[in-house]
Amino acid sequence: MWPLTSRAQQTERMRRIGVLMNPAAADPESTARVTAFAQGLQELGWTIGRNVQIDTRWAAADADLFRRYAAELVALAPDVILASGSPAIMSLQQLTRTVPIVFVNIVDPVGAGFVESLARPGGNATGFVLYEYGMSSKWLELLKEIAPGVMRVAVLRDAAMGAGPGQFGVIQALAPSLAVEVAPVNVRDTGEIERSVAGFARSSNGGLIVTGSALTAVHRDLIVTLAARHKLPAVYFERPYVAGGGLVSYGPNIIDQYRRAADYVDRILKGEKPGDLPVQAPTKFELVINLRTAKALGLEVPPTLLARADEVIE
Repeated sequence: MWPLTSRAQQTERMRRIGVLMNPAAADPESTARVTAFAQGLQELGWTIGRNVQIDTRWAAADADLFRRYAAELVALAPDVILASGSPAIMSLQQLTRTVPIVFVNIVDPVGAGFVESLARPGGNATGFVLYEYGMSSKWLELLKEIAPGVMRVAVLRDAAMGAGPGQFGVIQALAPSLAVEVAPVNVRDTGEIERSVAGFARSSNGGLIVTGSALTAVHRDLIVTLAARHKLPAVYFERPYVAGGGLVSYGPNIIDQYRRAADYVDRILKGEKPGDLPVQAPTKFELVINLRTAKALGLEVPPTLLARADEVIE
């Protein structure tokens, strides 16, 4: 039996997976996400170099790089592509409506036109949403809970993506009931972020909300630094900001989404169609608080908030 087994292993079909990431390759968080995806594939029986090859591109939230790398990956004729973020899947679907795509880090795939519906995507893409727009209101509620004195809030968002105005709209609708004024801040480049945050911080009683987008993720370190420099309490959409010195975050466990994406990729490689696989919502949400940052800002974190936290950084 040994020669037959050996011959079967030698002829096992090599499958090809493309990966288009929205952050930069040097971002440790991004590396952790790709690693989680690869580990998920391994647990399902896929071994890099034996029966699967993975081609990864890192666009660093650069529109030109998204288009360039999307074209490169499609030209490789992969069996399936993992797309991280709206710019990634948008660039890919402009080139192909046949290559299967599994997406992660998307807020509104139906509104953006990536799928026909969440239950029946219907095209060449399916995947995992970050959250519904309604969750954006929780960031404002959380900011007022941890910093009750905040009366003005700057909302950092990517206005070029549908999710940017969508998230801001929910926050804006809630603001009057909390006696808060909100203003949008675009995140097109470093200079704009620095000027806008510095200008906003000239008046008192201010705070920040950082919404989910590829651009806010790329400028993560800068945003956390500016919040500390200008003594602005800030709420973020994911944990890495708080691990890097931010005050508080609430959002889904994004690493978990990449592990779950491996399951969808596996099912597509085994013959299922992305249009038949429902888009899935997050299953894990995390509240993370940095007590060192709270102390530096002169904030006393309410015990009730600490009790709800999934992680407290001291």
